Amino acid sequence: MYYVPEILRLAAEGLLARPMSDASRAEGHLIEALEIARGQEAKFWELRASLALARLWSSQGRRAEAATLVAPIYGWFTEGFDTLDLKEAKTLLDELGQ
Repeated sequence: MYYVPEILRLAAEGLLARPMSDASRAEGHLIEALEIARGQEAKFWELRASLALARLWSSQGRRAEAATLVAPIYGWFTEGFDTLDLKEAKTLLDELGQ
């Protein structure tokens, strides 16, 4: 099922949006989403999961890890840079100093 990574990403986002967020559980969902997307070679879902995980890591002070996660997947794309997801990736990388 090609959409499982997106469902996991959305579940993680929901966990993080709660007042008493469960960052550890959300991180687990995002890592699983990323692994599944990579296994499916679904670059769009991989990008979305990596962005969400990188934002979480960045908020935890893990900026270098966040940049290392997003940079390769962003670099894979050769077109579509006007799409929201790729614009967000570029913005995040700029914020992280990449």
